[in-house]
Amino acid sequence: MTGRRLRRTAAPRCGSNDRPRPPCMFYAMHHKLPTGSPSVRGGRATSSGGAGQVSPRRSDSRDRMILSAAALLREYGASATSIDRVLAHSGAPRGSVYHHFPGGRMQLIDEAVALAGDFIAGLIDAALQADDPVAAVDAFFLLWRERLVESGFRAGCPIVAVAVETNDDAPELARSAAAVFARWQEALAALLLRHGLSEERSRRLGAFIIAAVEGAVIMCRAEQSTAPIEAVAAEIHDLLLRALRDRPGAESGPRP
Repeated sequence: MTGRRLRRTAAPRCGSNDRPRPPCMFYAMHHKLPTGSPSVRGGRATSSGGAGQVSPRRSDSRDRMILSAAALLREYGASATSIDRVLAHSGAPRGSVYHHFPGGRMQLIDEAVALAGDFIAGLIDAALQADDPVAAVDAFFLLWRERLVESGFRAGCPIVAVAVETNDDAPELARSAAAVFARWQEALAALLLRHGLSEERSRRLGAFIIAAVEGAVIMCRAEQSTAPIEAVAAEIHDLLLRALRDRPGAESGPRP
């Protein structure tokens, strides 16, 4: 990816056009399995061959329900992520719901938010080892662009899906979303701090990057276009180059 435009890549699609897609991002990257694989920790679940549906084993039902809830949050939002919809998407047995989630739907959504938060935080934590922080942030934007393209602009951020809805009956969801955003900001700030920016500037830029990418994802979904995230990524790329070039004691900043 260059500083002017996100590199276009062909992202694989999974699932069918008329049903919710399996949570490819979480299977492929969080669980380190091939894209579209229905297998999750420990036990195996095999595809039934129909519209991305999965024939589950009971031992997998808890993990599968959380993964499905995260995928549904991305596409439909929190209010539309019902227990019935999660069961239909995951193929988990109905009797497993309150066995695994005694707190019901809100507990399930809360755990899906935590999973999604851990996934992105893991990517940022891995970027902490990068020699070039600008390239690391570029890759962060590219990841979101690919998620948009592969889902046909249907999939957004599950954390935003929870944060923007009023949940008076479950205020813990807003707190969980806030904690995830704070964790991402702190991880990005640590990356920039490690490369010589002041603590205050690193924290401001960490918040700015998260706000920018989340806003760009929403605009891309509305416009059915990658143009907003490409524009935002290019501006942040240039901003970070200047910030690192001008930091105290810097001889030369990262190359564009």
